[in-house]
Amino acid sequence: MRPEAPLLRPSAHPSPGPGREWFRASGVRLYDHRMIRAAVFDVGECLVDETREYGTWADWLGVPRHTFAAMFGAVIAQGRDYRDVFQEFRPGFDLYGEREARAAAGQPEHFGEEDLYPEVRDSLKALRADGLWLGIAGNQTVRAGGILRKLFTEDVDLIGTSDDWGASKPDPAFFHRVAEVVPAEPEEIVYVGDRVDNDLRPAVAAGMHTALVHRGPWATIQWNTQEARELPTFRIESLLELSPLIARFNGQGR
Repeated sequence: MRPEAPLLRPSAHPSPGPGREWFRASGVRLYDHRMIRAAVFDVGECLVDETREYGTWADWLGVPRHTFAAMFGAVIAQGRDYRDVFQEFRPGFDLYGEREARAAAGQPEHFGEEDLYPEVRDSLKALRADGLWLGIAGNQTVRAGGILRKLFTEDVDLIGTSDDWGASKPDPAFFHRVAEVVPAEPEEIVYVGDRVDNDLRPAVAAGMHTALVHRGPWATIQWNTQEARELPTFRIESLLELSPLIARFNGQGR
């Protein structure tokens, strides 16, 4: 296993130039420069809009969808594990067991092309054209991993899930695994996600760049926190922003 890489900090005497000034003005964090050569994406609320899926969980529990959504937001705002939402409505709820029960009832967890955020395909295409190595890695089941491979095998170089690897975010072992499978050094990787706690914090600790995408319940609640402002290399509203931002960032090292 590759040793954990230290986070690289900005040089004390950075070279001047309008690009670097632009990054300062935009709040983008700078490192002693290595080019970003790989982008790895989280799944839920990064690539996949989970609105429909969580709605089906509310239906399974027999809870009004707006009530489920309100509790979901409250649990996130309190810094609790999202799985506590299910416990609030049904104490002792076994998420893995209920997933199996849903599948047996012909109502398995599912997402498809219609659940992808609209710019996902174009963003991956642009990054691929830029020459970046692309991966998808998130906290997902084996079943979800199979769906991801059907959707993205032609678009990315690697798809890995927590069930595949036996480690879940924010466990450092998950990001050590990312570092092992990506053909770049940790400081040449940008991990793209929607959560400060699960995505940014552990990825930065592993020496990676990060991009925080502003959508979904976690990013909406965490967006204006200090960590959400200071940790990510990039703060974006759309994945389409990544290609020009990375190109500009990489231009600082030339």
